[in-house]
Amino acid sequence: MVRSSSLFSQVLGLVWRYEFEQDVRAVQADRHAKGFSSWSQFVAMIFCQLAQAQSLREITNGLRCCVGKLNHLGVPEAPKRSTLAYANAHRPWQLYEQQFYRLLERCRAESPGHKFRFKNKLLSMDASMIELCVTMFDWAHYQTTKGAVKLHLLLDHDGYLPTFALLTDGKTHEVRVAREVRLAPGSIIAIDRGYTDLALFSRWTTEGVWFVTKMKQQLVYQVMAEQVVPQQRKILRDQIIVLSSEKARRKCQQQLRRLEVWDEQKQEVVVLLTNHLKFGASTIAAIYKDRWQIEMFFKALKQNLKVKTFVGTSPNAVRIQIWTALIAMLLLKYLQFKSRLGWALSNLVALLRWNLFTYRDLWAWIDNPYETPPETAGPEQLMLPARLLDSIPVVRS
Repeated sequence: MVRSSSLFSQVLGLVWRYEFEQDVRAVQADRHAKGFSSWSQFVAMIFCQLAQAQSLREITNGLRCCVGKLNHLGVPEAPKRSTLAYANAHRPWQLYEQQFYRLLERCRAESPGHKFRFKNKLLSMDASMIELCVTMFDWAHYQTTKGAVKLHLLLDHDGYLPTFALLTDGKTHEVRVAREVRLAPGSIIAIDRGYTDLALFSRWTTEGVWFVTKMKQQLVYQVMAEQVVPQQRKILRDQIIVLSSEKARRKCQQQLRRLEVWDEQKQEVVVLLTNHLKFGASTIAAIYKDRWQIEMFFKALKQNLKVKTFVGTSPNAVRIQIWTALIAMLLLKYLQFKSRLGWALSNLVALLRWNLFTYRDLWAWIDNPYETPPETAGPEQLMLPARLLDSIPVVRS
């Protein structure tokens, strides 16, 4: 007999309904609601992400096809397109932001540590542009003929989980967001040279936060000491420097470290800048190389979830869809952490999409998705009672 609900229902079970309803009341998301609850809207938008629905019609029709399979999701019936569109345009997106951070805490409890020997928290920060059609999203002007919003992320390398997300207009510079993010002392953050801000670097150094970035060519510096470089480690130069221009000195007076590293793949010298003076040069180079993981995260988000095409055109609807994409990414990451199979994210997304309403135990399925499912009916259901068997006429040849 079937002893579990659908995979989709079990995945949604990772979002605790009690906490969800608490947040609904806190932000008054169900105020003036008439029959269509915030939970039903949440289920529909998560279905949009995991099933990769292209439009409101695909969301509603996809749920409508599952007649009899929605009750265990807490959804009495599939929503109408106009109902879902109105909810996305008017209900507060802050509810989805809160669910993201609640789910993040549960994912952190299951995430593995980073691959380095040091115990410092390793982070990376970057932003990615999400292009929009300026004629349909007239509120998102970026250039004369283009529209865009920018997603800023802080990635924790323990499990490569996004620990901070902010959606801004396309013109907001990354440094402005970095100045507002507070990091714990002892943290190490890997950033691209687009985040170069000498005053910010000075503040981080004072607060005990270490950074590793690519050095801009126009920075003028004075070498204070040349350090011995490790042999056969592709480290060409290791220098202790101070910034020598008067303008730079006003912003950052601390000693910094300049590394020249040979990039075998690109066949070029990469110049790194950091305020960490004690780690080995090869460790600093490896930290910056691992910054590529945030680029891979953005790539996976855009390829596997719905953040490039939108089912609503209002600012609120766009925010809701991006936050549900981040929630879906946390759900997928959680399944990866719990599975013994070693899933690639793209394979997990594809197989889960094809089996959303398959009745299997989720935790057995993620360990062995190709196993033959159990019988859906027991022997007692297939046999007729004895009194009915006696009443069936026997046809003799």
